[in-house]
Amino acid sequence: MLISETYRPETRFRDLGPEFADPVRPADFPMTVPRFVNHRALGQLGLGHLDAAQILTHFGRLDPLPGAQPLPLAVRYHGHQFRTYNPELGDGRGFLFAQLREAATGRLSDLSTKGSGRTPYSRSGDGRLTLKGGVREVLATAMLEALGVNTSHSVSLMETGEPLERNDEPSPTRSAVLVRRTHSSVRFGGFQRHAFHDRPDLVARLAEHVIDVYQPDLSGAADPGAALLNRVVEQSATLVAGWMAAGFVHGVLNTDNMNINGESFDYGPYRFLPFNDPNFVAAYFDQTGLYAFGRQPEAVYWNLRQLAGCLLLISEETGLATALERFPDLYRDALRRAMMRRLGVLGGDVAAEQALVSAAFRALAAGGAALRWEPFFHDWFCGEASADRALQGPRGALYREAPFTDFRTLLQGFEPDRPERLSAAAFAGPEPEELLYDEIEALWAAIAEGDDWAPFNAKLARLEATRLAYGFRA
Repeated sequence: MLISETYRPETRFRDLGPEFADPVRPADFPMTVPRFVNHRALGQLGLGHLDAAQILTHFGRLDPLPGAQPLPLAVRYHGHQFRTYNPELGDGRGFLFAQLREAATGRLSDLSTKGSGRTPYSRSGDGRLTLKGGVREVLATAMLEALGVNTSHSVSLMETGEPLERNDEPSPTRSAVLVRRTHSSVRFGGFQRHAFHDRPDLVARLAEHVIDVYQPDLSGAADPGAALLNRVVEQSATLVAGWMAAGFVHGVLNTDNMNINGESFDYGPYRFLPFNDPNFVAAYFDQTGLYAFGRQPEAVYWNLRQLAGCLLLISEETGLATALERFPDLYRDALRRAMMRRLGVLGGDVAAEQALVSAAFRALAAGGAALRWEPFFHDWFCGEASADRALQGPRGALYREAPFTDFRTLLQGFEPDRPERLSAAAFAGPEPEELLYDEIEALWAAIAEGDDWAPFNAKLARLEATRLAYGFRA
């Protein structure tokens, strides 16, 4: 493989030592058929020059990339699952495959797998991923990126030719391996594992690693654990605010599904809201609504408290408690900013912004099932610049009703942000791109029944057009 000038592999996680991960080998798949390749992500990682055969070698058979880790690493972690502690977790069907510096930003990216075979943490599982699960994750990451949420990126999806038995899908079902890009493989559960084993030395080493690699501006802090928790609280507040503005329900907000960098990843039974409903759940097994849409901020805060408990082994309680106390205000501010971006208007006075955001949520609530979540933001993007389009569109009569008066009046007080974005084709029609459950099922049905990937690929193309149309800044 020819190495490009922008290809920069590193092995920072491996340098932590054997207490943090186990070397493993990928499964030997019967076949590797590419079903999705994110060439934009490959280009960002200095891998844009790979040809089709090289992509199959490194992202299908998972042969090591030159200069990267010689063997994949199954990361060790514990976690609370629906608030019950589980000390038997860890990378059970995936591993850290490589770490690369992004060409433009210099930011460290981790390439991790899902469905790559059994590891020491597979327990009774087969270490595999269903093709449907891979398709759903590719769609989730594309939609969330389009909506400006800090998410992992799907890099590749390969069908692997094994019949799998599953309780929640018609079986046997098809298998796949997914490679995703995140900006850290450190989960809250990594700290929990070492705290569980009463290893303050390993908690301290992991905290030092996170600061050194991902938050170097915190180096030299008097209390590294408290400084780190402050940063994680900030980033987690921004993340959950992004979910709420996007109408996204993660579904399984366990501590092992929380990234130390405030990055969303690992999409199982997720859903996007059809309309505003705080009690909407994504997972059929979430029978108490623990991770319902409206309870996601609470769930993230609870997870942050568990992380703080681990950092007590190396930090003062006062500093950790102060960091946690910041979460409500940080979340409120982050939600305001996220909603202003979604409405496409320029900010100014904080009180005025908050009044507009509150009015937007009241309007969504008043619309009920008659007003789908995503069309509301599509109709009013860039504020007054879209007023005629919104009032003449399919929901125009609803917007003229009394419950929307406050929202429309307040919106008039804000200037549009880059209104030239409205010239994109994504705003030419009356309906936006959504990613509701029935559409995902229909896309999968085309694949499952006729091996027809055209609707899936067309959907991804439209989501990419939506990403470009919104142009949300990182």
